[in-house]
Amino acid sequence: MPKPYASGIVPASADQVWQLVKQFNGLPDWLPAITASEIEGGGSGQEVGAVRRLTLGEMGQVAEKLLTMDDDDRSYTYAFTDSGPFPVRSYKSTIRVAPLTTTGQTFVEWWAWFDSDAEHEEELMNTYSNGVYAAGIEGLVKHFGG
Repeated sequence: MPKPYASGIVPASADQVWQLVKQFNGLPDWLPAITASEIEGGGSGQEVGAVRRLTLGEMGQVAEKLLTMDDDDRSYTYAFTDSGPFPVRSYKSTIRVAPLTTTGQTFVEWWAWFDSDAEHEEELMNTYSNGVYAAGIEGLVKHFGG
């Protein structure tokens, strides 16, 4: 299975970054490609099992289910329940926030595993690594004034 990945440094404390990132319904606040997010079925959206429906501008929508939320590790994992415009059979992703103790900044890494036809793998690797994860990390940098 392909594993797209991106990482970066955010100019804020890990606690500050995690407070923003862990809001499962909060992607439009810092990820440029997401124009709207709605929790399906109500609830706060922070509980494992919550499903968010994300609007990707004119590309359409995807739905993602929260599989794990780990405040101690500052990470969460989610999976597509509806892959929308992405030609994948399965997709599971994790985002993790860690302190850089020497500088007070934050290391953010984001990755996924997905299954698709071989003809789509390279394009999806680029889309996820650069268009989603790296763009999201850059969105966090901008959000925190970097």
